[in-house]
Amino acid sequence: MPSRTTLAVTVAVLAAAALGLTACSTGTTAASSSSSTPAAASGSLISKERCAENKAAGKITFLTGYAYQASASILNVVAAKELGYFDALCLDVDIKPGTGDTGENTQLLASGRVTFTGVGEQNLIQAQNNGIDILGISTLSDVGLEILMTDTDVTDLKQLDGTTLGQKGDLPPAVSAMLTKAGADVSSMKQVVVGYDPTILPRKQVKSLTGFISNEPNLLEEAGFDVKVWRPFDYGIPSSLGTVAVNPKFAKANPTAVEDFMRASIKAIADCDDDTKKCVDWASTLSGEGYDVAHNIKVWGTESKIISDNQPADRPLGLVDTKNVDALSTFLLDTKQITKAPADVQSYFDDSFIKNIYNGTTLIWPAP
Repeated sequence: MPSRTTLAVTVAVLAAAALGLTACSTGTTAASSSSSTPAAASGSLISKERCAENKAAGKITFLTGYAYQASASILNVVAAKELGYFDALCLDVDIKPGTGDTGENTQLLASGRVTFTGVGEQNLIQAQNNGIDILGISTLSDVGLEILMTDTDVTDLKQLDGTTLGQKGDLPPAVSAMLTKAGADVSSMKQVVVGYDPTILPRKQVKSLTGFISNEPNLLEEAGFDVKVWRPFDYGIPSSLGTVAVNPKFAKANPTAVEDFMRASIKAIADCDDDTKKCVDWASTLSGEGYDVAHNIKVWGTESKIISDNQPADRPLGLVDTKNVDALSTFLLDTKQITKAPADVQSYFDDSFIKNIYNGTTLIWPAP
């Protein structure tokens, strides 16, 4: 997951602290989750034995990637708590807002100070490369959020040679790789560090601008500007969206709690697709004054559509794509974002928790 600090500041400038999500079906979970079904009373949808196991896990702390942003792996967790799904599975879940610092989140997770957090697969591999032991258990999509934006008159990325590219401190490696793969000469571009007002692009202060697909394009559309979005994914550059990681010691000691945390979180995705405003309103209440509900509804819509549009019909939603993990490991090594090739990058992930909560591609609800 890319840093949310840039997203937040952009919103603060243009939309008073934006965070968001919107309605769009996620397909594989829709058949097994219905927002019309009221949440059950505490412990009522689980056996006494499994309830006891989950209660024994104690307080579970979920640290968001950034604040109460209505994004995949954040809003659905907020909704699962508000809908009573965690209570119904005897899970005591506390949600804390992250700062957008991925490195801090991974360290807090490894230390056991938090139980679950949202990170990108790439961030998790980097953390492990730095000796930070965390375990990836679920990813909602192989399509990441990092993008490059240009005016609509740009039809070939080679047209950007010799022009000015705006970025937020560093050119995202995925964007750099996309430009290179498209035949553009990145070294010929004048890279400038810009603020968080994306209107500098339509105002011609830069020829291209980095951003996140669920944030800046929506802000510019709201402001009446039309831009062209270029996605690294479309050029075969690996990425990820909506990855959840867990403290490995907790996962080993409390496997049913991990399964049921993911079970409730994934079930809530369909609820937020069905009634996005209700979910965003919950996030708004947690966030407080300044939360832009309208913008956040669009953010969820963008991310939810990415997930549904790219979800393989034969795979359960949330299952980590092992081929994507391998591709990301190679990409991180090739771009010198990690210092050595992992001996076994697949050991950084455990897909058993997701596999155990599905019957084929149908989410098992409630728990066995």
